[in-house]
Amino acid sequence: MAQELELDCLDQLQATPAILRGLMCGLSVEDAEWKPASDRFSVAEVLAHLSHSEGHCYRTRVDRFVSEELPEFEPDEAQMYLELYRNANADAAFDHFKEQRESNVEYLRTLPRSAGERRARHQEAGEITLQQMLHEWTMHDLGHIRQIAELVRARKHLQAAGKLGDSYLLKP
Repeated sequence: MAQELELDCLDQLQATPAILRGLMCGLSVEDAEWKPASDRFSVAEVLAHLSHSEGHCYRTRVDRFVSEELPEFEPDEAQMYLELYRNANADAAFDHFKEQRESNVEYLRTLPRSAGERRARHQEAGEITLQQMLHEWTMHDLGHIRQIAELVRARKHLQAAGKLGDSYLLKP
């Protein structure tokens, strides 16, 4: 299908697993489980969150956009699932996320661009379109890519950079 006939954001959504895999190269199990503070996520927990939200939130919503007239969506709160993310295995969470993402993008590429105008009612945001949700999904990905990159910078590279790292203000 020609790109101008597709929904927006699909190439970025498709690229996310490869970007994440690149950030994860060289991480040990200990690195992936490291948390900068007790109230912050580790790389493994971020990956578990991405895996969970891929199916629980995003794919479920896509299916409802396509099959229902004006479905109603509750806000998706990651805080509700913290126990699910604890003690996550980074590789298993990533593999599950990647598998789901590939399936989701493949499905989204079968939808006509006009499907992006399908509407839903979000309890916080009001009426939204599928296309708007795809942009939010992409922002969600990019935020967690940034989060994982910052965790990797802090865990793997800051101390190893010695004095050269002193000017970096990391916020993992």
